Amino acid sequence: MKRRDFIKTTVPAALLPSFLGGFSVKAFAENPALNAILGAQTDTDRVLVCIFLSGGNDGINTVIPLDQYSTLSNARSNLLIPQNQVLSLNGTTQTGLHPMMTGMQELYNQNKLQIIQSVGYPSPNFSHFRSTDIWTSASDSNQVLTSGWIGRYLETDFPGYPSGYPNAVMPDPLAIQIGMNLPLMFQGSAANMVMTVNSPSVFNNWATGTPDPVPNTHAGNELAYIRLIANQTQQYAQGILSAYISVTSQYSGYPAPGTNYLADALKAVAKLIKGGLKTRVYLVGIGGFDTHASQVDGTTVSAGTHATLLKNLSDAIYAFQMDMEYLQIQDRVMGMTFSEFGRRIQSNESLGTDHGAAGPLFLFGSKVQGGILGSNPVIPATTTVNDNLPMQYDFRSVYASVLKDWFCVPQPDLDSILLNNFQPLPVVNADCTGVSIGDIIQKQDLISVSNYPNPFSQKTTIRFETLGGHTSVQIMDALGRTIATPVDAKYAAGKYEVTFNANELIPGNYYCRLQNGSLQKVTIMQVVRE
Repeated sequence: MKRRDFIKTTVPAALLPSFLGGFSVKAFAENPALNAILGAQTDTDRVLVCIFLSGGNDGINTVIPLDQYSTLSNARSNLLIPQNQVLSLNGTTQTGLHPMMTGMQELYNQNKLQIIQSVGYPSPNFSHFRSTDIWTSASDSNQVLTSGWIGRYLETDFPGYPSGYPNAVMPDPLAIQIGMNLPLMFQGSAANMVMTVNSPSVFNNWATGTPDPVPNTHAGNELAYIRLIANQTQQYAQGILSAYISVTSQYSGYPAPGTNYLADALKAVAKLIKGGLKTRVYLVGIGGFDTHASQVDGTTVSAGTHATLLKNLSDAIYAFQMDMEYLQIQDRVMGMTFSEFGRRIQSNESLGTDHGAAGPLFLFGSKVQGGILGSNPVIPATTTVNDNLPMQYDFRSVYASVLKDWFCVPQPDLDSILLNNFQPLPVVNADCTGVSIGDIIQKQDLISVSNYPNPFSQKTTIRFETLGGHTSVQIMDALGRTIATPVDAKYAAGKYEVTFNANELIPGNYYCRLQNGSLQKVTIMQVVRE
């Protein structure tokens, strides 16, 4: 029986005040706490753990397109991983992982990791701050939103928050971010839906009664007093502490405490989930991915800053997934990585890469549809410092698919949360409706896009084949910006042609992207001038 039906049919009005943990509820009266319980849309014990790779991860050296290796080596010979060191993946010889990502390689080979290729958005912004806002609010690049995608989701299921919370039905924080500060992601229309914890060490400090150290100054004394008052008045603290200390045994293979910050944070998250918190969304993160310089060791390209970051990421995710299985909660928890943007195709002279556009996104967990979604990005034979990877999948399609197929959010609510109807993707094996990677693989070769002539000077004919339904063709420039959409309509299944005029385009590399439902393909176009 769903919780709202249980309350409606079995809880007498006279018992509601005590049932709600002391909140006063008058029968037949309008009350936010009661409305929040009776109006909740979905009943779920599923959890989403988001991992933010702060700084903009270099996706090409993370998920390495082996079938593009020769052209890629021309663009970044000073930092490209040697081909014989790339980690192989079951079922493919065309794609591999950075050699430091052995844990995630193992999860992939166990069908517990999905790689989504070239995730981004039209007209990318290369500012860390603005692009982070776009990813966390799920806005268009030319749109500024004051609420976040998780905040809008949570307020759909918990209307009226924070009035009437915590209560007996939802006694715990709706979301928790540990060591991160992305408040926009959790901002609803009227309130922020997240509890922020400075670091995973806070939980141990709560359990032992040891406060974080403060400076021996007047300001430090004031800070200590503020913390004391905050701890005394924090309604959620006792429940969090009880959940944390109730778990006394975990997977033993975590990196040693203090050696991998992300692993420490994920280990704390595992305890909170196993300990019984009803919190739906957790956010943790790892910084340092803004690798303009010294991305690799000058003498060993498989070592250096980026290698260390990817090792910490991979080791932490692997240990967390093993802990989920050790704690027997693996079917309830799914993880997702994201970064504010990728890096340029061409490396720079400082052994680094500059701000780019699209990059790979990872989903992990026992319910994830393992495999690779999308194709390896096509690398032009010649590149400039401005060349980027074109978007294959809009990041909001990933969000929409997670919300729909993991949290079972109804389509009308989904459209309201993400402000549009985005392409469905096969992300999880869940009991909500969805597509599968197998379906995508079987149908992918049934669509096509090409252009002739190519290269071309003034105009070209774009030829595309669709399976029917909504079909779009986008033209993107080398920076990954959508500059034209010559096709955007519903079609019957078949082959079609459209003429594209390039009179106003400067010479260079462009990309033509076909989207047909959950399917997509990208091809290179080249504009030349005689």
